[in-house]
Amino acid sequence: MFLAIRELKHSKLRYLLIGLIMILVALLVFIISGLANGLSSDNASSIQNMKADYFVMEHDSKNKLNRSIISMEKLDEIRAISDVKAAEGLGQMMITLNKVSSSEKTDVTIFATDASGILAPKVIEGTSYDNKEQGEVVADRSLKEVGYKLGDSLKDDLSGNVFTIVGFTEKQSYSHTPAVYMNVKGWQEINPGLRNHGKDSISTIAVQMDSKAEVNVRESLPEGLTLISKEESLQSIPGYKEEQGTLTMMIAFLFVIAAFVLAVFFYVITLQKTNQFGVLKALGANTGYLAKSIVGQVMLLAVTCIAISVALTYGVTLIMPEGMPFELSADLVIKYSVLLLAVSVLGSLLSLYRVAKIDAIEAIGRVS
Repeated sequence: MFLAIRELKHSKLRYLLIGLIMILVALLVFIISGLANGLSSDNASSIQNMKADYFVMEHDSKNKLNRSIISMEKLDEIRAISDVKAAEGLGQMMITLNKVSSSEKTDVTIFATDASGILAPKVIEGTSYDNKEQGEVVADRSLKEVGYKLGDSLKDDLSGNVFTIVGFTEKQSYSHTPAVYMNVKGWQEINPGLRNHGKDSISTIAVQMDSKAEVNVRESLPEGLTLISKEESLQSIPGYKEEQGTLTMMIAFLFVIAAFVLAVFFYVITLQKTNQFGVLKALGANTGYLAKSIVGQVMLLAVTCIAISVALTYGVTLIMPEGMPFELSADLVIKYSVLLLAVSVLGSLLSLYRVAKIDAIEAIGRVS
C-alpha cells in the first residue's frame, strides 16, 4: 500500500479524473437502482406486501387477477387441503372514482378481502372497514397526499355506489394506481364482470403454505383452477416485466461499462509506467508485490469513490420531486457497492497481466 498511496499523492490530477468517472458511474447505478425499486413498488406493492405465498386462479386467466373469477364455494375446498396453512378470498378490479365534493376523478385499483383476514391492510390512520357495511373503504396514503381526507365520499361512475374513506394505509399500489380496500360484498355489488358468474364470487384465493407442498396442493385443487407463485403474479401485472427488464438491463450495462473503462484507464497507466516497474523489478521487487500495489490502489480509489457516490445519491433524493417513485434500501446499497468494488478489481486484471510480463532489462533499456 506504501507504493500505491505515494503514487496517488504524486499523480493527483490523473487519479482525480479516474475517480470522477468512477463516482459518476456509481452514482448512475445507484440512482437507476433506486428508480427501478421505486417503480417496482409503485407498480406492485399491494401484491408484494400481501401475506400470501401463492394465488389460486382460473386456469385460463393467464395469471391475471382481472381475468379470474372463482366461486366462493371453492374457498372452503382449498382451506380443507391439508398442506394449506391459510387461505383468503381476494377481489380485484380497476375503476374510476369521483370525489363527490368536487367531482375530481381518480383511477384506483379496488381490492376486496375480509377486514379481519390475512390480506387486510394495516391501517395507519382512521379505522378499518367493516365486513357488514358496504360503503366503507381504506385507501392508500397517496390519495391523502393529493387532497383526499378521512370522511370524503367517493362515487363509482359505473355502478353509482358511494364509498366513504374511513382509514388510510401505506405502500399499497397496483399498476401505478393507488389501492382502495373494501369488503367482498361491496366489491361484488360494483363488479360488472360477475353478471354471468353469480354474485358470490371473487377474483383469486391467496394461499399461505410451504413451498415444499406446492406439488401436492396443485394436484389437490378443484378442476379448472391453477396455482401460481407471488412472483408469477407480479410478472403478469401489465408493464411490470418490461419495465423492470429495461431498468435491469441498463444497470447491467453500467457494470460492464465500468469494468471496461477502468480496465482501459489502468492498462494505459501501466503502459506509461513500464520503465518504472522494470526498475523496481531490477531492484528486487517481485511481481506479487507490484500486483498487490496495483490492486490496493484500485481498491482504495474504488472504496473512496463509492462512498462519495452513495452520499451524493442520498443528497440527490432530497431534491427529487415528491411524486417520483424512488426507493434505495441499505441492503441494495451494500449489494451494489460490493459489485462495483468487484468490477473495479476485475478491471485491473489486465494491468496485472501486463506487469507480470514486464522484463526488467528490456524495460530499463527503454529509459532515455
